[in-house]
Amino acid sequence: MKKRIALALALCLVLALTACGKEAPKDQDLLAQIQAKGEITIATEGTWAPWTFHDESGALVGFDVEVATAVAQKLGVKPVFIEGEWDGLLAGLEVGRYDMMANGVDITTERQGKYDFSIPYAYNRTAVIVREDDERIHTLEDLAGMTTANTISSTYAQLAEQYGATVTAVDDLNQTMELLLAGRIDATLNSEVTFYDYLRARPDAKVRLAVLTEEATQVAIPLYKGERTATLRAAIDQALEELRADGTLTALSEKYFGSDITQP
Repeated sequence: MKKRIALALALCLVLALTACGKEAPKDQDLLAQIQAKGEITIATEGTWAPWTFHDESGALVGFDVEVATAVAQKLGVKPVFIEGEWDGLLAGLEVGRYDMMANGVDITTERQGKYDFSIPYAYNRTAVIVREDDERIHTLEDLAGMTTANTISSTYAQLAEQYGATVTAVDDLNQTMELLLAGRIDATLNSEVTFYDYLRARPDAKVRLAVLTEEATQVAIPLYKGERTATLRAAIDQALEELRADGTLTALSEKYFGSDITQP
């Protein structure tokens, strides 16, 4: 009996030590954990060209994919991309499921209450897209009473609702454009550069740009909000500054957008 008890106690001790070995110290910051693992998890959609998408070979590519990869290299770790739908990615980031998100995310006051943000690395204007023969929309105010489609928690959906439109929830750009071309919605709001990329891939598409905002939004990397993220945010900021200084950001922007959207 004594031998059995001693064996059980020894087993419990081994299990406890093993469990402790798997858990990072509670006071260890996120950057230290990432560098200890040797990898950083990056949330992205993979369906929003030219920001993040799959090429003909099936590889995940895009402006944000390359920017995030370059940042990871600066941190000395391997980038691990996890793809999913927009709303789920933001929710996962909020609870710490991912280390960062790279997906053309605009800084907004509401989001700053939920996430920490890096410095901006791109600047993006919003386009209102309509069918080629639709002449009803000339300003954002003309969206009142119209129907649009976007991912619900996107800034595009919020802006459309702000101007009185009814927003239909969709998962990606392809669904949005299908609804628009089929006449099931009146318009959609999206990134200016995404619209031009869509036209480059589909020059015969019967759509046009009806409105373009004068002010550009600031695109940055959102992170889990909290003190444990402070050193990671500082390291990412430094990486982005270095990538801007050595011309990497400009080169990637020109590669994917045909212009430099990395300057204010």
